[in-house]
Amino acid sequence: MSTLDGTVAAPSTRPLPLASRQDGEYPRPQMLRGAWADLDGTWAFRNDGDDPAWRSGFPGARDITVPFPPESVASGIGEPGFHPVVWYARTITRADLDAAGLVGTASRVLLHFGAVDHRARVWIDGQFVGEHEGGHTPFTLDVTEHLTTEHPTAGPDAPHTLVVRAEDDPHDLTQPRGKQDWHEDAHAIWYRRTTGIWQTVWLEAVPATSIGYLRWTNVDHATVRLTVRLHGAPLAGARVRVRAWWDERDEQLAVVETAVGATATEVEVMVPIARQANGQAEDELAWTPETPRLVDATVTLLDRDGTPVDAVASYFGLRTTAVGAGAFLLNGRPYDVRSVLNQGYWPDSHLAAPSRAALRREVELIKELGFTAARNHQKVEDPRFLYWADRLGLLVWGEMPGAYAFSPRAVQRFVREWMEALERDASHPSIVTWVPANESWGVQHIATDPAQQAYARALADVARALDPTRPVVSNDGWEHPASDIVTIHDYEGDGAVLARTYADDAARAALFHGMGPAGRRVLVGGAVDEGQPVMLTEFGGVDHQPGERREDGWGYTSATDGDDWIARITALYDAVRASTFLAGSCWTQLTDTMQETNGLLNADRSPKMPIDQIRRAVTGR
Repeated sequence: MSTLDGTVAAPSTRPLPLASRQDGEYPRPQMLRGAWADLDGTWAFRNDGDDPAWRSGFPGARDITVPFPPESVASGIGEPGFHPVVWYARTITRADLDAAGLVGTASRVLLHFGAVDHRARVWIDGQFVGEHEGGHTPFTLDVTEHLTTEHPTAGPDAPHTLVVRAEDDPHDLTQPRGKQDWHEDAHAIWYRRTTGIWQTVWLEAVPATSIGYLRWTNVDHATVRLTVRLHGAPLAGARVRVRAWWDERDEQLAVVETAVGATATEVEVMVPIARQANGQAEDELAWTPETPRLVDATVTLLDRDGTPVDAVASYFGLRTTAVGAGAFLLNGRPYDVRSVLNQGYWPDSHLAAPSRAALRREVELIKELGFTAARNHQKVEDPRFLYWADRLGLLVWGEMPGAYAFSPRAVQRFVREWMEALERDASHPSIVTWVPANESWGVQHIATDPAQQAYARALADVARALDPTRPVVSNDGWEHPASDIVTIHDYEGDGAVLARTYADDAARAALFHGMGPAGRRVLVGGAVDEGQPVMLTEFGGVDHQPGERREDGWGYTSATDGDDWIARITALYDAVRASTFLAGSCWTQLTDTMQETNGLLNADRSPKMPIDQIRRAVTGR
């Protein structure tokens, strides 16, 4: 069936992709146009100074492969030491602009960065065009005047020079940094750094007034709310049309049209899905890990005459998440969350995936191992991973990378980036829980400091304010000041001991009213047991190195061989399965990551034992 809702005059008449069946290449998978220009690949690179003259370019510099960080082998640089300031440069050609869909003088050109760690400043032909702070979230610059103005001497098709300066102070603990080490060499549970550009850079041409942002919100089992934000000058008399259909059955679900105010830059569209009124059939379209059904949509901006001005392809999933009666609720029903801790770190490319195909394979491996969920740990993951989680069916916990200092500057930085992460990912049906903090990182004295308690509550409340449709974990692991799910980290290696700790309601009461694992209280700051779901969100971590052993490799406990390893996993999962109150769990961890050799998979994603044996240990069947 056709996926284009009308003929779009600008920026391109190329057909829109089918969003639910895209190939995983598009950097923004829930808002697709027919054309875009990928700027990844070979750039010039310097990390040997900080010269303002480089704003116009620097011939003769080393080559780097973007988007891989300079610390990584994949980048071609492979220098794992400190890089407080790095510079990048590449040319933008007429062919790049054509690929981006630039048509006519009315079109605008947008330059998108998926993520640049930590602070980026950007120039084109020596002219400053914008900046962004926050190493895990995207930003966009309108660079039309810099790329479409004819060069006074070189002509209209002359290439332009794009320069990016990235500043990433490895010793600044107020930066949200996640698992990136502030020591020169990786130690304990921290890994080598990811500096500078580490997600895709790309160009896109759009009309003078265009669709700039979409957000899908599940109101209930039968209605979604679409928020559309416009970019450019207000368009008098404009309307937004939404068409939604179930492509798998070629079934149209809704067509809705809403007027845009004369000066408005944002509009909300309620999209009722009439077929869901039949309660006996509503599960047919409901999104779950077992039935990851996606609804395709086109969103079209129309002028006062009804002529399409801009159109994008998108998708959403019909599903609700909540907590109640001590359970996590998916679509109103208890759902046992069987999760794995996913660091999203590769040995040759660090936080950047080695390929776009690797993001799909990561989701596939998690499901093959028997998990229904992933806790993306201390990382705002590439949106294309979330697309595959949406499409293939994987619950995801959206977690913010932590900072390690508590100060006004740390608070300001973290809150700003946390809000950007929430905005970027709120439409993905796979994300079912928000996690702003982990193990009291950045709030190390939360047990006794009212200011740090207030901060943790505020981070959770920011998520609830911006997205009241998902549960929030205030401080994953322990010391919860206000949490919709109470989560506990416990690396007890004896299955029998673990079984006693989480056996029944009496054991639950003991956890809540005494001292928990790692000598940390479960609740702080006046929080009380309100019957929230309890999950064991880090456990296991059993070291097993079937090949060449790392001298610095470690786990929380160690297996003697493969059979002992499987037996230990089974015993620990048997303890979890025997609990009468645990609503979910998260195994540490998916892959070996540098010195942490406690993965179910080796660092290269090969299984340490046959996958069916691991899956049987994890699932009990």
